[in-house]
Amino acid sequence: MKVLEEVGRGTTGFLEYTGGIASLSADAATFIGRMRIRFSETIAQAYFLGVQSTTIVLLTSLFTGMVISLESANQANSFGVSNLVGGAVAYVSSRELGPMLTAVVVAGRAGAAIAAELGSMVVTEQVEALEALGLSPTQILVVPRLIAMMTMLPILTIFADIIAIVGGMYLAKVVAGIPYGEFVQSVREYSAFDDYMKGLLKAVVFGFIIVIVGCYQGFRTRNGAAGVGKSTTGAVVISIILIFISNFIMSFALFGTRPAD
Repeated sequence: MKVLEEVGRGTTGFLEYTGGIASLSADAATFIGRMRIRFSETIAQAYFLGVQSTTIVLLTSLFTGMVISLESANQANSFGVSNLVGGAVAYVSSRELGPMLTAVVVAGRAGAAIAAELGSMVVTEQVEALEALGLSPTQILVVPRLIAMMTMLPILTIFADIIAIVGGMYLAKVVAGIPYGEFVQSVREYSAFDDYMKGLLKAVVFGFIIVIVGCYQGFRTRNGAAGVGKSTTGAVVISIILIFISNFIMSFALFGTRPAD
């Protein structure tokens, strides 16, 4: 019986969490659809969530591109297919690692910050004060962050793709002696503009996940400072799990149902 109780409790909690996420998403979409947007706050959040995450995103992407190039360049050279290295780096970065790693890094920084900030506001009853004044916490707190993140994450992904390719090109030259011109020609030949656009679509979805989960975790905060820490940790963990799940689903929908080029 205890096993059934645990299963029932877990199922109820999952459905409650899913329903809360869906309700918050629908509420935010309603405000956005009605153009009830605080633009000054949105710009401020774009700077905090996007611009201030640029350095860590670029560093992560740089070394990721270099690792891919390091692993592939020597092997490709030994088999006489060095003309494939640039395409491999661009292919993997544009489709998968660019948007996904950017989202994971931003979730660890910005997602945690969102949950901590809103959780602190709940604990100090600032959210209740907004409601008492007849203001919607979703409009004031969620919508600016949501629009900012869904705008900035694709931009960060573009920078991540570029720096990954540049880092891979440099290491391919240093390690395997692959000329820059050959690397660039490989990028042009084996990567398509369509792949980059679909990667940016992924980034938009990941941005939505990071903000909605972070805000919902913040609003659910209870039990003072300990609750804030728990909400922050939960926001990062759940966001990253959902990013990986949604990445698989979108990869299958966008890339997995057509023959390889």
